[in-house]
Amino acid sequence: MEFQAGMTYYKELNAAIRASGASEITVNDVHGQRYLGCGMKDCAMTIHGTPGNGMGQYLDGATIEVFGNCQEAVGDTMNAGTIIVHGTCGDAAGYGMRGGRIFVRDNIGYRAGIHMKAYQDKFPVLVVGGKAGSFLGEYQAGGLILVLGQGMEGKYPCGYFCGTGMHGGKIVLRCDEAPQGLPPQVLIREATEEDAAEIAPYIEEYCSYFGGDAKALADQKFYVLTPNPALGYKRLYTYQ
Repeated sequence: MEFQAGMTYYKELNAAIRASGASEITVNDVHGQRYLGCGMKDCAMTIHGTPGNGMGQYLDGATIEVFGNCQEAVGDTMNAGTIIVHGTCGDAAGYGMRGGRIFVRDNIGYRAGIHMKAYQDKFPVLVVGGKAGSFLGEYQAGGLILVLGQGMEGKYPCGYFCGTGMHGGKIVLRCDEAPQGLPPQVLIREATEEDAAEIAPYIEEYCSYFGGDAKALADQKFYVLTPNPALGYKRLYTYQ
């Protein structure tokens, strides 16, 4: 089923989409309408235009593919499913993400992957084709963030304070030299063969959506950021 967003108010548009009950939905001419696809389960949604804040919040198994750029909070607290963005994302993509996958062809804003967490069979993955803004993976507690750094010519593909407060999960960056000046909560090492095997399927999936040579990307140098157990969060005790 197709919808023309145009200048339709976001509440009216979302109500019409939900009422349709369709399993395949295309939304054309989107101009910043918020909360598209929130909480969707068994559905495939294609969006043409620029969705507003909170697209795919609480996503629970659906697939959303966007042909355009996205604003803030894409996939906020999503639980399962896939979001594919043929463009860039604003700030706080994947905030509190608990499962599923987000693939962004180009760049992403500040504070992507904040509070990402994994539990039992839930394992969230955020893949960024270009570069990421500051505070990537802030307070990350689980899952994987992969930044491919395309267009960066081997330079560090993130802003400031990458991994601040992280206490779980993994951030993998494609760059020629180990990043400097990272927060003390972060350990960094060059990727191993095991790391390469872990990220290879996500690189292949990224290229299946956006094109490119997956093997050539995978053969580049990657660095892995993990929490520093010596400087992570400590238990707080009350003394009498």
